Amino acid sequence: MPATLAHRPILLVTRRLPDAVEERAARDYDAKLNPDDSSRSGDALVSLATDADGILCCPAEKLTVDVIRALPDSVRILATFSVGTDHIDLTAARERGIVVTNTPDVLTDATADVALLLMLGAARRASEGERMVRTGGWPGWNPTQLLGTHLGGKRLGIVGMGRIGQAVAARARAFGMAIHYSNRRRLPPDQELGAIYHADADAMLAEADVLSLHFPATPETRHWLNAERIARLPKGAVVVNTARGTAVEDEALIAAVKAGHVAAIGLDVFENEPNLHSGYRALDRAFLLPHLGSATVETRNAMGFKALDNLDAFFAGREPPDRVV
Repeated sequence: MPATLAHRPILLVTRRLPDAVEERAARDYDAKLNPDDSSRSGDALVSLATDADGILCCPAEKLTVDVIRALPDSVRILATFSVGTDHIDLTAARERGIVVTNTPDVLTDATADVALLLMLGAARRASEGERMVRTGGWPGWNPTQLLGTHLGGKRLGIVGMGRIGQAVAARARAFGMAIHYSNRRRLPPDQELGAIYHADADAMLAEADVLSLHFPATPETRHWLNAERIARLPKGAVVVNTARGTAVEDEALIAAVKAGHVAAIGLDVFENEPNLHSGYRALDRAFLLPHLGSATVETRNAMGFKALDNLDAFFAGREPPDRVV
């Protein structure tokens, strides 16, 4: 932990944050805010970090090994406004002695809500219907118009049964779905709540009328949902991803939708976002959102306050509660 600073800590805030979060940052720090929400990455971020004691960053900034090595010696902590830390080279931060914190727990419900939104939107062909109405192409009601899939009675396969996976399961039960899941370890009965555990995620896929991904981005999970695993899904399955865009092999998923093996997809995250694979835009059966998982006022405020809690603890000489490195 740092010695007590002789000045108010200088905090670089890389993006525009909710008003309540910025007000607290300005109250407690010499805060370098970003009122225009301009891009701050690479050399620009390093330049702006001059004299900064800490950085409150976001997933949009790629803190690569080169960026971290180029940061001024004054920077001792990176508090990311996110749960995921795949945008930060943790090894480089560790080598520089820079502490990294994240914001777990506070975005569980908001992300689970979006997962259900994606399931419903994809299964009930909401994107197609919304476009039809907006463009004036709706001819009126008819008995076979935009027939979708009813979620009740379907089997939901969850890969990654952490807090968000369990929150998704709780919501899906209200729709009458049967819950199957795969996880690194089986949950105790009071958390499992009757869900069917599969030690082998690949074996579970055949039971997943709807598949929802909830695991972190790691080298092992990159393109986890590939052509081979998609082929294991029942014909007509719905695929939902609120985890990380890198979890999906785009070409394989797009091909499966075009072939009709996957009936519909709901995606809130994409590889290389915002530059998502152009093939998704051409799919009628794709319900696409711009990374809205945690996008509520309440959740984004909680994320910002959690990041500031970690910074407060660090600069007070205490262990940050959500330290990653």
